[in-house]
Amino acid sequence: MQRLLRYARWDADAVRDDIRAYAVEHLGTDCGVLIMDETGFVKKGHASAGVQRQYTGTAGRIENSQVGVFLAYATRQGRTLIDRRLYLPEHSWCADTERRHAAGIPDEVQFQTKPRLAWEMIAAALDAGVKARWVTGDEAYGQDPQLRAALEARGTGYVMAVACSTRVRINSGRTTVRADAVTGRLPATAWQRHSAGAGAKGPRYYDWAWIHIGRDSHRHLLIRRNRTTGELAFYLCWSPTTVTLAELVRVAGVRWSVEECFQAAKSQVGLDHYQVRHWTSWHRHITLAMLALAFLTAVAASSAPERPTQPAHLTR
Repeated sequence: MQRLLRYARWDADAVRDDIRAYAVEHLGTDCGVLIMDETGFVKKGHASAGVQRQYTGTAGRIENSQVGVFLAYATRQGRTLIDRRLYLPEHSWCADTERRHAAGIPDEVQFQTKPRLAWEMIAAALDAGVKARWVTGDEAYGQDPQLRAALEARGTGYVMAVACSTRVRINSGRTTVRADAVTGRLPATAWQRHSAGAGAKGPRYYDWAWIHIGRDSHRHLLIRRNRTTGELAFYLCWSPTTVTLAELVRVAGVRWSVEECFQAAKSQVGLDHYQVRHWTSWHRHITLAMLALAFLTAVAASSAPERPTQPAHLTR
């Protein structure tokens, strides 16, 4: 296994491209969504490529870990991981030539923010013909204006989570307010109940409201309110064409698919079960785990019963 991951001659990026094409072949539909997110790999020592003490949601705290930025593809047929990038910290790694050389990091690899790594994967997926009308991500990516601008320039819609302190322009762009301040101005009739998708206990119903922001009729602030606790979540949305509130809610709900991908990949195909330190070895292991996950997802999709054309018709 160590030889396969370190010394054998094969191209992990070429296999990654095959995985992406395989996912589109077996899962691709016009309603596909690309989801960007990161996950951590808790490690000991300081020799593993990209490792340092940093926050990781995997542990819920700052730990000595590697962080990988991933791109998932989700449709009604299923969801799987289709691309990956190892995040390389700027000061502890990018500026340390000796450390980089010991971990096998190529000279051309320079520091890039996580949103920038995500955009590279999104652009590569779109260039490769991945059928995806939407992109979504959490606050770490939604707060990046350059990423949102790049998606708009590409004509790809997005529903991106942002902080409550995000400032938006309302009243046809004439007034600038915090996102959470908009909530208090909304009448009771502005809220509609929609499901954000199926959860462990059935449909996940929330109250939702949306409001036009800026001067663009296709730009919205989407607000989600928990029916029990009243907790709020905010999303910046843009689409190249007119869309419904229900469609924006659907995309916002799909974002959680990437967490399910991480859970399945770690528990079923060993995404985090590796003992490698080298840059090449990490990418090869992660790629093989993604291949296994894509295969299992395709098998599950092919064995699922076809959806009835009439929603009222029960399928055995």
